[in-house]
Amino acid sequence: MGETLLIGIDIGTTSVKGTLIDTHGRILAEASQEHDLLSPQVGWAEEKPEIWWANTKAVLAELAGLQEQFGGRVKAISASGMVPALVILDEAGNPLRNSIQQNDARTFEEIAELKAELDEEEFFRLTGGSINQQNIPPRLLWLYKHEPEVMAKARLLMGSYDYITYKLTGKYSLERNWALESGMYDVHQEQWIPWVLAAAKITEEWLPPVYAPGEVLGNLLPELAAELGFDADVVVAVGSGDHVASAFSAGVKDEGDVLIKFGGAGDILTGTKKLVTDKRIFLDYHLVPGQYLLNGCMASSGSLVKWFARTFFAEQIEAYDREGKNFYAYLDELAAKIPVGSDGIITLPYFIGEKTPIMDAKARGVFFGLSLHHRAEHLYRSVLEAVGYGFYHHIVVFREMGLAPSRYYMSNGGSRSRLWRQIVTDTIGAPVEYITKHPGSSLGAAFIAGMAIGAFKEWSEIERYITERELMEPNLANHERYQEFFEIYRNLYLSLREDFHRLNEISTR
Repeated sequence: MGETLLIGIDIGTTSVKGTLIDTHGRILAEASQEHDLLSPQVGWAEEKPEIWWANTKAVLAELAGLQEQFGGRVKAISASGMVPALVILDEAGNPLRNSIQQNDARTFEEIAELKAELDEEEFFRLTGGSINQQNIPPRLLWLYKHEPEVMAKARLLMGSYDYITYKLTGKYSLERNWALESGMYDVHQEQWIPWVLAAAKITEEWLPPVYAPGEVLGNLLPELAAELGFDADVVVAVGSGDHVASAFSAGVKDEGDVLIKFGGAGDILTGTKKLVTDKRIFLDYHLVPGQYLLNGCMASSGSLVKWFARTFFAEQIEAYDREGKNFYAYLDELAAKIPVGSDGIITLPYFIGEKTPIMDAKARGVFFGLSLHHRAEHLYRSVLEAVGYGFYHHIVVFREMGLAPSRYYMSNGGSRSRLWRQIVTDTIGAPVEYITKHPGSSLGAAFIAGMAIGAFKEWSEIERYITERELMEPNLANHERYQEFFEIYRNLYLSLREDFHRLNEISTR
């Protein structure tokens, strides 16, 4: 029979990624296909589920072709992804429109309507979170207002990775973290909240069954297995939210562990064995049964860096790409010569509103402190620093919640930038373990697939797959400087909040 091989798929903001592993602690291969985040209007964040699926098939076919090379056969697949993205299907199981992503910020009016209609304290008590732009009900109300033709045909709601799992098996499901983060699910009773569903103008019939990560949903569709090059008995397991899978596979398992995740959005997660809630932070289930994750999610992180580079350096990026060079590395070289604080520029990274911890869909991006001596590299560095301030803001909130962050990890694409890693390490002011070869969420998804078929006995076995780490030490003098700039960063938003809301009112009339 050969080796048992496992595949994890991650539906990310900017790409679909697949990771192939064996059961002995080896990451064998990776594959990816890029796609774009669509923002056709201010605050919008959408993607095309059909492109996710096309990219997933391409990734799976590439990994399937490596089975013989590694002396085994793939026995199980699981998917992770952005949560809670909203995918709306018709009665035939086809998407009716683009997904509305978790970092979409168009629903400020609907959020206000729900806050006026619902008991916010009871909502918080049951869901562990606030009424905010990440919730599913505000997005549904927006669609009822602006796209009634879509809602007239809508039959099922699901998330990004749930959609991929459906396409793999033909079976509908929801992973429990989508349910929890939807704002419609009782964390204590683990069931839908009828009065929240009613406010969103839906019933439970719109929602597939809820499963925990690692539950077996079924087998890969026979025609799909044949098309992609898999055996007919490949198991498809229920996956996980991307940030949950990433935190788990990075080592967040004990009280005080913190993962800083440099994705298209910026995630920062810390584990707890007790249910602790705060209106400024999202609550998730840990992959390990009986545990929880407190999740901070910044609406833009890597996507902001990508926007900056593509907006101001599109031609240079194309030229570098043609020569096989990395333009972002060139920008890092320039920005590394700029002193801490970007020579007096502070950026607010709220370019598509912000989720945690300010929960303000009307917030906007700001470059503050510009003068004529500043150059593009000053702005670029200030963007990197802005994300660092955002991560540190969450650490402050965790401490205010009575938690004690003590051991830090960092992972995902943006962390490949040594400059960015050092900026964040200096901002935090504590040593950070950079996981140098961490496939991120797709590794967690692959491990979930293995747990589903009994290839692993304990969740702790994930530790065998992460062996290469680099310890980043903080420059404490830089940390002191960043503390001063961080105070201004915090005050900027507080000073501008009313004007953000006024500007939004004027510009959206």
